[in-house]
Amino acid sequence: MRSTSELHATLRPPGKLSQPMILVLLGERMIKTTKPSGDGMVKVTFSLPTNQPAGAVSVVGDFNNWDPSAHPLRVRSNQTRSVSVTVPAGSTLRFRYLAEGGMWFDDETIPAGGGGDPLLAV
Repeated sequence: MRSTSELHATLRPPGKLSQPMILVLLGERMIKTTKPSGDGMVKVTFSLPTNQPAGAVSVVGDFNNWDPSAHPLRVRSNQTRSVSVTVPAGSTLRFRYLAEGGMWFDDETIPAGGGGDPLLAV
């Protein structure tokens, strides 16, 4: 594992031009997945630094009907905030992050799909 990984996120509030923002998390990968369980499910954990960006952040995507209240990231003791979702193995997740104030941003380390949102195959 690298000692420093960088996540380039693009803030795209509706109707505004994109603004670049760099998120840095020391010693941690931003998204972790488990191996499929006996029932064929995979746990996907989305993580961000505690203070970047400031305020509340949720992960929203096709796995939660794009509901911003379904998966808010919670502060952890390791200076991160994270949330986990469980999905069937073999799923492809389309997702984005939504920060306080309606600021949308992407994990630029995950390739974008046809609709422009990142796609994560698990």
